Amino acid sequence: MKLPSVSEFSAQSIVCKASYQNHGTLHYSVLAYPKSSREYCNSISNSIVNSVTFGGHGNKLQCLSKANLKYPILFAKLQESDAFESKGCKSYEDMLDADTEKSRGNFDIKKSSEGSSDSHFNEDEVSGVLSMSDEKLLEYPLNYEVCLGKLRAVYLHVLAAEQWNASRLNKCHRSYLESATNLIHYLALKSLDVDELKQDLYSSGLVDLERTNSHVLGSITAAIKLLENLQPNSYDKNHKTWPLDVIHHDNVQESENSVDFGISAMRKKASMNKAALFGPAQDEKNINIMVTVGREAIDNETLLGDLIKSGANVIRINCAHDDPTIWSEIIRLAKHCSQMLEKPCRVLMDLAGPKLRTGPMNSGPQVMKLSPKKDAKGDVMFPAQVWLSCPGCAPPTPSAVDATLFVESGRFFNEIGIGNVLEFVDCRGRRRSLKVSKRLSASSGYGFIAECSRTAYVGSGTKLCIQKKKGKSSRGEVVNVPAADQFIRVRVGGLLTIIREPSLIFDEIGVSTCGAAKITCNSGRLFDSVKPGDPIAFDDGRIWGVVQGTSINEIVVSITRASPKGSKLGSEKSINIPKSEIHFEGLTSKDLVDLEFIAANADMVGISFIRDVHDMEIVKQQLKKRKLAELGIVLKIETQSAFDRLPLLLLQAMQFPNPFGVMIARGDLAVECGWDQMASIQEEILSICNAAHVPVIWATQVLESLTKTGIPTRAEITDVASGMRASCIMLNKGKYVAEAVSTLNTILGNCSTSKKNMKTLMKPLFPAS
Repeated sequence: MKLPSVSEFSAQSIVCKASYQNHGTLHYSVLAYPKSSREYCNSISNSIVNSVTFGGHGNKLQCLSKANLKYPILFAKLQESDAFESKGCKSYEDMLDADTEKSRGNFDIKKSSEGSSDSHFNEDEVSGVLSMSDEKLLEYPLNYEVCLGKLRAVYLHVLAAEQWNASRLNKCHRSYLESATNLIHYLALKSLDVDELKQDLYSSGLVDLERTNSHVLGSITAAIKLLENLQPNSYDKNHKTWPLDVIHHDNVQESENSVDFGISAMRKKASMNKAALFGPAQDEKNINIMVTVGREAIDNETLLGDLIKSGANVIRINCAHDDPTIWSEIIRLAKHCSQMLEKPCRVLMDLAGPKLRTGPMNSGPQVMKLSPKKDAKGDVMFPAQVWLSCPGCAPPTPSAVDATLFVESGRFFNEIGIGNVLEFVDCRGRRRSLKVSKRLSASSGYGFIAECSRTAYVGSGTKLCIQKKKGKSSRGEVVNVPAADQFIRVRVGGLLTIIREPSLIFDEIGVSTCGAAKITCNSGRLFDSVKPGDPIAFDDGRIWGVVQGTSINEIVVSITRASPKGSKLGSEKSINIPKSEIHFEGLTSKDLVDLEFIAANADMVGISFIRDVHDMEIVKQQLKKRKLAELGIVLKIETQSAFDRLPLLLLQAMQFPNPFGVMIARGDLAVECGWDQMASIQEEILSICNAAHVPVIWATQVLESLTKTGIPTRAEITDVASGMRASCIMLNKGKYVAEAVSTLNTILGNCSTSKKNMKTLMKPLFPAS
């Protein structure tokens, strides 16, 4: 759809007052029409004057006229300059003929004595358009004629905003034109102070303007039609109260460029955009489940199958971790499980982006701790459950065991039986034992469950021994124990030194020359951006501090918030500097390399730490360069800058043909914007994206306790309920992630069938029919 061009003109100010007895005076903006529309305007001027009152004070006007438009679109224009030249337009009063004037009734039309040189259509006048000067109106029941006039003014304002943003809409890809236009309509409605009108419409059961985000123009149109029908003794059958082709702006289909803005059409468009990104809906719940996975998906070959079987249909890989070899294997396993289970599964890969993270640390010792559960007196309640198998044979139910030990030995497992005791000396030189309790089959063989009743530290090279009769024994050697994660512990009041070069602390993790714990960050942007007094956060806001001093290679931070016993801070943890001025490029050199892999292997790419339209333009250029018109795009909103510019980012993304969505990355977003702002921010993102028909991913700490401990909190369950307004809910890694996916899928299914359950609950209250 090619929108018409804009022609500017000046118009004589007209003041039209509609006096309703005891109801005060309504004021609306001036309208004017081009000469070419004179005949048409004369035919409708009577109905408009009798339904909308105008109060102009030399306001600047804009008029749009185009051959393929059946009506003139006119609206007040915000202008800083008064230097206009009249371009063949006449004022509204000049177009009124004698017959029109006869039908004005009690309307008094007169020219304003005020000049136009110092007049602007400012914010006060905008609110005045939709407010009544007499507050006594609130004491009366809903006046349909008054309410109808207000709603028509809103309607014109919404159309005005659409035309005022015609240049932006013309740049949008044709598949997103309706959605982009509805976003403009939504923003225009939000810019007005129409709380009183909303309340009148809602209390009368006509329309709730708070719930019309995805179909603004269609809802306003429907409300106007209803109000026209509800007006008592208002008009006869032969009198048009409003130009039908304006009211049916959403239904004009004669031109091939016409767009249907009706409620049904807009809802269908939103569903199409969602299906383009995530694929067609597979069941009634119509909400996708995304799960973040990493190297653990390779170590446990059944994990991806369990996730997909439990209801996950999107697998997310974070390119900030692991490498292409790991990513390739994860994708191969995901596609294999998807085909075997005959359930669709898409792959999203997040670019690392310019996110600040702590640097690497030395690998820790290859030691695993086996810890039985004890009561308050120290007595063992539950022995540690240990899975024993050959290398590569993962346990059938990973969450059911506390540790996995791979043992290298040809005949060792052939000689193990239920009840055997395996003796060993742990890494501290203490004698410990494992008692075999079960033999289980696994995907690539079999293994045993053994119980450990005393705390032990087992490492690569530990010898397990089966004692037999006649003094014979069989031995197996523990192998492939993963290295323990290294970390430092920081406490409130302590100091932390951030060092630019990783090599400075590779030799040891401990205390620096100034007596502070030390960590690395190899991003020069951090050291160039912070100054003393700036707040700084680590690990998604779990640790906070204030910058005490800076140099070329070091930043000294005083810790102001941590857990009472001290907080652990390890490698690859986030660093946020919300109050510092820092510039990030749209895509890093690593992102460009990873994008090549994503283009060949994934269905969607996540753009991390996007901040402004310039970043989106860089993304657009890279996608166009690689001819990736079908690759899905996910904009991760995780900074204050991205939130502030969200409508512009969406309009920019709509210039691509690619399907796209938005992720509410609540981890970094809460740190950047403040915890107290998070609730309102996520609601605003949902509303804006709903208006733009953009699918939303609800992310960060969803069912986190369930994922990590196996037991959810009440707040997590209600958070899922809030997340159901999004198109997709994302879960992060955890020992019980498969159980969490199953629980989430059950919750979503229960909510989708709640209507059926409600009918059952209502049966005792009503007699059988």
